[in-house]
Amino acid sequence: MDPAIAAFGLGVGLLVGMTGIGGGSLMTPLLILVFGINPVTAVGTDLAYGAVTKTVGGFKHLRQRTVDMPLSLWMGAGSVPAAIGGVYVLEAIQRAHGAAFDNVLITALAVTLLFCGVMTLARALFLKRILGRERDSVAMGRPEKARAVLLGVVVGFVLGATSAGSGALIAVGLIMLFRLVPQRVVGTDVFHAAILLWAAALAHIVAGNVDFMLAGNILAGSIPGVWAGSHLSVRIPVATLRTILAVVLIGSGLGLLAKSGVQIPPVVLAAFPAAVVLMLLGVALRGRKRCAEGADAVGPTPPPLPSRG
Repeated sequence: MDPAIAAFGLGVGLLVGMTGIGGGSLMTPLLILVFGINPVTAVGTDLAYGAVTKTVGGFKHLRQRTVDMPLSLWMGAGSVPAAIGGVYVLEAIQRAHGAAFDNVLITALAVTLLFCGVMTLARALFLKRILGRERDSVAMGRPEKARAVLLGVVVGFVLGATSAGSGALIAVGLIMLFRLVPQRVVGTDVFHAAILLWAAALAHIVAGNVDFMLAGNILAGSIPGVWAGSHLSVRIPVATLRTILAVVLIGSGLGLLAKSGVQIPPVVLAAFPAAVVLMLLGVALRGRKRCAEGADAVGPTPPPLPSRG
């Protein structure tokens, strides 16, 4: 087992457990930027490991009744064939252009991450105020079915080709197109992503793009990371978590653009991890301040009553 890859899997798992999104969007750029994995192999392996983790989460949400099943299935009707098509297009272009295609794939992944980051930030800061009242379920008439299939097609194709977007893009789509409440957004997102990831992962396995040893190393860290992150999620405000994830996604996208040859000043790239550290410190300081204020409100412990003995 490679401890470094397992450690990165642990970190990504923590973010996924805390926010519900970020697995494919973060692990693929890490494999490319930090470990030098071939981009196509990174995409296929990421999808294979993500299918396992999302299946566990999807089963849990199904038992908790937080999944809008009709909506998930209609999205799957569009996303599954589109994901397989995305893998096919990726393979065809790679066969035609060979190693020269690596930079194109890295750039496409970078653009996807930047879009996911911006939409995640918009979700954290603006979308709820803009869209207004949310609902628990969607009546699947003909327009709703069409929107669900179209959302699935877009997300499925992007995921099949880049491995990114199964969480962030679906979540934003569920909010903007269907105005679901947060619990239903997360549950429906995770359940549908499990179906979608298995379709894309199996297509990449058939194409020979999955490194099973690498996937095992990632799972060794990500499974306990997801478990721990789910517990930490109740300690950090949701809006803060989404803002942190958005900053990480945008920073990862810019890092991939730099790797593909785009000139990005190092100080800009360094600003993103610094911003994440500052936000986490801010959360810790606010938590400590609340604890101190709570202790002051309770007051000092009264002295024990004298014994009558």
